[in-house]
Amino acid sequence: MSAIDFSDPATIALLTEALTAAGVDGLEISRPGGQLRIIVAGERGAGINSTEATPPAPGLAPGSASAVVKAPMAGRFCVEHPTSATPQNLPRSISDADIVGFVGVGHILLPLRAGRSGVLTRLLAEPGALVGFGGPLFEIELPS
Repeated sequence: MSAIDFSDPATIALLTEALTAAGVDGLEISRPGGQLRIIVAGERGAGINSTEATPPAPGLAPGSASAVVKAPMAGRFCVEHPTSATPQNLPRSISDADIVGFVGVGHILLPLRAGRSGVLTRLLAEPGALVGFGGPLFEIELPS
């Protein structure tokens, strides 16, 4: 039997639809390589939190003056959470744990963590655009 890829957007979407149809509030899957948590939130849709699907700051070059936050999976790029009333302005200071945006697949939103502290200076993808795995989304200017 082959292992299920819990970072695959199609797998996450299928699990979310099955949970919603069954009336289940959520699901958490833990294994040595990471954790996936899907929470069905009623009218607001579902959300996910995954330590495996969102590795910290993919695409960052150690020691460089700037870093790029890349999409950890294919989906629709969102700069802020759809329920957020305050727009995110650039440039702005961020810490390594800050959520700088989201990649959405269906009703699922995957948070994008900065992975590095610095100044979020540029948007590299249009909000609402479809992005592919590894697509550049943000540029972070690193402190010297």
